[in-house]
Amino acid sequence: MQLKKITFPRSQDAEFVKTVRARVNDYFKENNISRYANGTMVFKTIFMLALYFVPYFLLVFGGADVFWEEMILWAFMGTGMAGIGLAVMHDANHGAYSRIPWVNTILGYTVNVLGGNAKNWKLQHNVLHHSYTNVHGMDEDIETIPVMRFTPHSKRYWFHRFQFIYAWFFYSLMTLFWMTAKEFIQLARYKKKNIADVRERWGVLLSELISWKVIYYIYIMAIPMYFTSGPWWYTLIGFVIMHLISGLILSAIFQPAHVMPDTEFPLPDDKGDMENNWAIHQLLTTTNFAPKSRIFSWYVGGLNFQIEHHLFPNICHVHYKKISKIVKETAQEYDLPYYSQPSFVMALAEHTRFLKKLGKA
Repeated sequence: MQLKKITFPRSQDAEFVKTVRARVNDYFKENNISRYANGTMVFKTIFMLALYFVPYFLLVFGGADVFWEEMILWAFMGTGMAGIGLAVMHDANHGAYSRIPWVNTILGYTVNVLGGNAKNWKLQHNVLHHSYTNVHGMDEDIETIPVMRFTPHSKRYWFHRFQFIYAWFFYSLMTLFWMTAKEFIQLARYKKKNIADVRERWGVLLSELISWKVIYYIYIMAIPMYFTSGPWWYTLIGFVIMHLISGLILSAIFQPAHVMPDTEFPLPDDKGDMENNWAIHQLLTTTNFAPKSRIFSWYVGGLNFQIEHHLFPNICHVHYKKISKIVKETAQEYDLPYYSQPSFVMALAEHTRFLKKLGKA
């Protein structure tokens, strides 16, 4: 079974694509700045890594032996884990952190240190999600466990009417599932579909995946269980708390970006052709939120500017706020949609409302 071939027309609205790219390029040239990371980004990288690893070393070598002390450290690690994923790893694996490839590679592998796998992540996110955003059967971000229905094209079961309530529980399990079973299931699926020639590299990819998982569980569970003075189940509970926090944060940021009342879920025709060109498709399937919140945007790696990220994934997120004005004005000039929610709370509310609607219809 091969990956279904889907094509986007290039001629339709080509003038918008040409104009918005030219204007964004001019912004960097006129201001004589790089589209990659700057000093602010380097500081953020150090901060996010410290937010995860400092509590870890305090946990292992700091002598924390009281239950609540250990749980607080695990909670900080969960916040740092999400921060690294949102604000460091994400840019690096898009090649947007640095113009030097090996810098992107090293920082991209922070996802492996956190229990994931950079190669799997790139296939799911860069290849499938960014290429076929909100396309049923192609975008794995909307093809999830059966208890959730993210698209009107997915089969609806009776229990989906309650998904707007129980969704948050399953969102919190996201990284737990990711670190245990998800990536093995993914790799097997990619082999079956031969995405990026996975079938030919199956043995090497599976060996790497297993090796990184072993390393992860040794340092994140075995070492704390051995060195901390508390009982072994302190570590197990803390590990779960860390992932519940990280999973909930990551899901709350990514889901309102695409699964919203305004966004579309277009399908290709029988020949595999999409109606709109790729850039217009991104505008139709993506939503921004909280564009004026600086602190929030800083922590989530600029991913509240999802439209800019999807149109320019090779630009570091520290520039999204500035170029968002260019993208918005150009979209309005060409009478194209530019979806945005004024706050994060409103984005979550709209996402929840849409989950309720999908559960009924």
